[in-house]
Amino acid sequence: MEAMNPLPSPSVVLGTWSWGSGDVGGDTVFGNHLDTADLKPVVDAAMAAGLTLFDTAPVYAMGASETILGELLADYDRESYQLSTKFTPGIVDQYGDSMEQMLDASLSRLRTDHVDVYWIHNQDDVEHWTPQLIPLVQSGKVRQVGVSNHSLAQIGRVVEILAEGGVPLSAVQNHYSLLFRDSETTGVLDYCHEHGISFWPYMVLEQGALTGAYGVGNPLPEGSGRAETYNPVLPQLTELTAAMARIGEAHGGLSVAEVATAWARGKGTVPIIGVTKTRHIDSQVRAAGLSLTEAENDEIEQLAAATGVEVRGGWEKPLQQPGTGNRALTG
Repeated sequence: MEAMNPLPSPSVVLGTWSWGSGDVGGDTVFGNHLDTADLKPVVDAAMAAGLTLFDTAPVYAMGASETILGELLADYDRESYQLSTKFTPGIVDQYGDSMEQMLDASLSRLRTDHVDVYWIHNQDDVEHWTPQLIPLVQSGKVRQVGVSNHSLAQIGRVVEILAEGGVPLSAVQNHYSLLFRDSETTGVLDYCHEHGISFWPYMVLEQGALTGAYGVGNPLPEGSGRAETYNPVLPQLTELTAAMARIGEAHGGLSVAEVATAWARGKGTVPIIGVTKTRHIDSQVRAAGLSLTEAENDEIEQLAAATGVEVRGGWEKPLQQPGTGNRALTG
């Protein structure tokens, strides 16, 4: 087995869930309608800025996100960027019930012979799927492996299974934000730090609800999945986002989104931030140098807790076993 390259350690990972249209795509989930032409300036700006790690999945717009990303990166040298995609158990029947077939389809759409990070997308049958990562690493098609939406106990078991094949667990990708801190309260984040495992939080901006761009007078796009989830709770977020805006202003006019990203990065994580416009790239370049003070962290964490808002995706299972203090499901 070829020695694995170190996992890239950028300030952020660029998320592509909202790219493309169709089932579980940008139009249905986010209310976006973005194709290759719309997204080419975004990718070019990212590459020019040195933000070169992209996260996608075959379930995002059922392959359209990967296809767009592969097309837009085709003119760049493969070693100049890094790709992260996933094995999604819930759609494996479309790929002959084979992890490798799903990976091969992703490689074809991404126009590459390998991915830098390959994830098991959710906690569906750890014992069955985890061992199947090992031969993919041995084949060279996968450089590093990670797991997403896994609990602490499941992560520990994944580490044991992978170790039998000489493969380390490189990263964990879970929902984590000011409004949703289960990976912190259940010990996942500490475990990752203690074992040298990179933690990539997704939904750091809660699909736009923590960007300051949306509020009571300017709700998220009607008809989208995120509007249905977040618009009812926007009034509860007003005080929090106002404080984040004030903190951003004190740091040279940074945005609410940049403050949210800096908060997550200050927890020792590598945030996944969805990008659909060139200004999102500029924003992340600015945010890279922002460190919040202890007082600022305390203030926004207290305000976030006071909102009473905790939204869990329909795909997310509790990270604790029943009866161990898991908070109520609100979304």
